[in-house]
Amino acid sequence: MSKKLTISSIKQAKGVKSLVMITAYDALFSKLVSESADMILVGDSLNMSFAGKSDTISATLEQMIYHTNAVCMGAPNSFVICDMPFGTYIDKERALDNAIKIFQQTQADCVKIEGGQDKADIIAHLSANGIAVCGHIGLLPQSVRSEGGYKVKGKTEEQRESIIADAKAVEKAGAFCMVIEGTKADVAKEVAEAVSIPVIGIGAGADVDGQVLVFSDMLGLFEAFTPKFVKKYLDGATLVKNAVKEYADEVATKAFPAEEHTY
Repeated sequence: MSKKLTISSIKQAKGVKSLVMITAYDALFSKLVSESADMILVGDSLNMSFAGKSDTISATLEQMIYHTNAVCMGAPNSFVICDMPFGTYIDKERALDNAIKIFQQTQADCVKIEGGQDKADIIAHLSANGIAVCGHIGLLPQSVRSEGGYKVKGKTEEQRESIIADAKAVEKAGAFCMVIEGTKADVAKEVAEAVSIPVIGIGAGADVDGQVLVFSDMLGLFEAFTPKFVKKYLDGATLVKNAVKEYADEVATKAFPAEEHTY
């Protein structure tokens, strides 16, 4: 991006342009995606994408700080969001202590926490103490074990009302934007219309204020499964495997290194 976004410019984008968010976990990929993305999310999804775990829950604050620093190094002109991992914001005091660590030890522009009405007091406490917060409502990956899996939200009238109330509570508490995940598209549309801050969707339809995807999903690097909401813009896994096989074959036949690769 030619100019780094600010909290104000992100809020002002609502109704004007659709915001582009993508995950990155290192300097290499953050530099590559920074040319097109408005915001880079250092998601605790790295626990699955990078560490091979079955969910995000065991990601630690130290991991998030390490990867956020790498992303900030690779994309110094990008707006960077750091996920607060599971267990780091169970109360206002712990949340503020851990958010301060992220702000002091990285160049992250904000933190992201999962939860709606139940986390409004924590969002308000962070906001009142100089910590910018991106909310996260709908399907909450950090709650996957307690809910018995990844379940689409907004299927019942009760869920619809609860999600809209969550969005309003997150906005009122001081968040400048929020992610809505795994939610019926019609409900997500109502959520976006119910608040004055941008609502970024993932598996929540097109009628929101922007989209976010995990880079390894959209580049086709993750082969285990493809969520319904993911579009693969590249068959990355096949391209990488073919390139490595070509390298291996050339090493075996001594075609590599050739004269032009030799001192």
